Amino acid sequence: MMMKEVELQGSPSLAMILVNSFQLLYVADALWNEEAVLTTMDIVHDGFGFMLVFGDLAWVPFTYSLQAAFLVMHPQALSSLRAAAIIALNGIGYYIFRKSNSQKNQFRRDPTHPSVARLETIATATGKRLLVSGWWGLVRHPNYLGDLLMALAWSLPCGMSHLLPYFYVIYFTVLLIHREARDERQCMAKYGLAWGTYCQRVPYRIFPYIY
Repeated sequence: MMMKEVELQGSPSLAMILVNSFQLLYVADALWNEEAVLTTMDIVHDGFGFMLVFGDLAWVPFTYSLQAAFLVMHPQALSSLRAAAIIALNGIGYYIFRKSNSQKNQFRRDPTHPSVARLETIATATGKRLLVSGWWGLVRHPNYLGDLLMALAWSLPCGMSHLLPYFYVIYFTVLLIHREARDERQCMAKYGLAWGTYCQRVPYRIFPYIY
């Protein structure tokens, strides 16, 4: 999409550079931390099937390219201040996303590691422990919060003139709320009373003081 814009406009716009850079960071992070994918709900609970195949091969490429495709046909001019605000939003989202996921993965690999050893936990009947401090004491799914902030940052360079570039963040919000509800049911069945205690300690699911 960026090369098409160069062909049409002579050079890439700042908006196009931001969208491509944000998405490149997201893809690079996924590849660098590929081992963590094996612990996600998609692999552990949902398994290999139509949803995963269609999603990864068709739906994800379609939704991830909407903003860049929109910018090819509807170029947007960004001021330096607005660009800086969007970069900051994506940076905050990525920081929350990466730090919370890294904390969870480190705790799963080695609960005695110095970076997670002092975090408060709740014991469960399965022998595992639930984090109730750190990132996972803020909300039950801080990684979803970071993901949604990044999704919004991907859309903002497209301006506010059309809803299409915001389809991804709207759809992604619905998906993560639905995914969180499924995870809630699975955790309740798996951890029982311990999960109820955790929910009392961490009442907010994705958005602090909102939901």
